[in-house]
Amino acid sequence: MVLRAIPFFLALAASVPAAFAQGIAIPGASEHFMRADGAVIRGLDRVAGTSVDFEVDQSNDARIGHLIAMVKECRYPADNPAGEAFAWIDVYDTRADEMLFSGWMVASSPALNALDHARYDLWVLNCKTS
Repeated sequence: MVLRAIPFFLALAASVPAAFAQGIAIPGASEHFMRADGAVIRGLDRVAGTSVDFEVDQSNDARIGHLIAMVKECRYPADNPAGEAFAWIDVYDTRADEMLFSGWMVASSPALNALDHARYDLWVLNCKTS
């Protein structure tokens, strides 16, 4: 039964024009993003139960415990500077002498691409716009 259905789905997929699939717009999505000079990052020490907010410029870094967080780039919607923030962050562990995280973090979905550490959590709050 499954083998007979495969040619049908292949023929159906071939009949849908590629331009149709690419022309779908997401309602409410901003097409223009601005770059910021840095980001606001929140660091949580789960053992001590303390959290600290850092304003990190692209030329500086922030330290929480033995972790160093560096912001390489931060983007935000041009029509809503206080809205969604996307930041490329590198997190280095000085004790283990290794890079723990390098990638994009999304402010509204911190668990989407999160730092995996036993003691510390870091996530982006927003971009520095001023």
